Amino acid sequence: MSVISDQPERFRSGFVTIIGRPNVGKSTLLNRILGQKVAITSSKPQTTRNRILGIHTRPESQVLFLDTPGIHDAKGGLNRYMVDQAIGACNGVDGVLVLVDANGPVFSPDDPLLRLIRSLRTSVSLVLNKIDLIKKENLLSLIQAYSDQFDYEQIFPVSALKGDGVPDLLKEMEQAMPEGPQYYPEDMVTDLPERFIAAEMVREKVMRRTRDEIPYGVAVTAEKFEEKPEKNLIVLHATIHVERDSHKRIIVGKQGQMIRAIGQDARRELERFLGTRVFLELFVKVQKDWTRSTRLMREMGYE
Repeated sequence: MSVISDQPERFRSGFVTIIGRPNVGKSTLLNRILGQKVAITSSKPQTTRNRILGIHTRPESQVLFLDTPGIHDAKGGLNRYMVDQAIGACNGVDGVLVLVDANGPVFSPDDPLLRLIRSLRTSVSLVLNKIDLIKKENLLSLIQAYSDQFDYEQIFPVSALKGDGVPDLLKEMEQAMPEGPQYYPEDMVTDLPERFIAAEMVREKVMRRTRDEIPYGVAVTAEKFEEKPEKNLIVLHATIHVERDSHKRIIVGKQGQMIRAIGQDARRELERFLGTRVFLELFVKVQKDWTRSTRLMREMGYE
């Protein structure tokens, strides 16, 4: 990895991995830290499937945050892939943030996430998310309950959705980083290609529009991503992959109403993110039990 040579003396930089159970707000926290959306979110567990790098740069520091899939008892090829992504992201980093839902239960003795935390050889801090949804008088007892399970470096009560406590978290992470180089230009917020983010944004709209009707077995690939600067336009052709014919019928909807709504939602989001007009065309393809096929998972970018 190349570094940026023009930087102040005693510049600090490092990697911080965000881990947690599914659906506790890891991607929401990353987006809040960056001040813009790079990771998709939904109310469904296991929305995040890959490690997502977020780059937070200030004049004297650069903290590289890794958003990860939720830690859970994995069954099936896709689930094992996601958990492997999360565990692998904890290796060789300068710190780990364990994000928990303040409304949820504390870890059970055999919780896979607690086992992972205890095995790590780096600084581990706890982030209590969604504190805006609990009574303030319950916060101290909650902190104590988690502290009894593990000796965390620091504990940060935050609301990723509203931003409460996030500036303090950022300040402490910046100060905790070792002296090091600036890895990325200051205007970069992620190293992900726009093509990948575009496909993920389409997948987010599928998950939000279909809610509980479509299980997690949906993937989106960008078959065409063509920039036409002379027209201030990006042409995107994306394929929505599902496992069953019944899922395809739901996504297409009666007289194509659902697929049109998904496309309209995605196009608006993409135009905000890309800063240009977007022509989006969506296709739906049935690939039976693709989440159990190593070959198909690899074709869709899960490798």
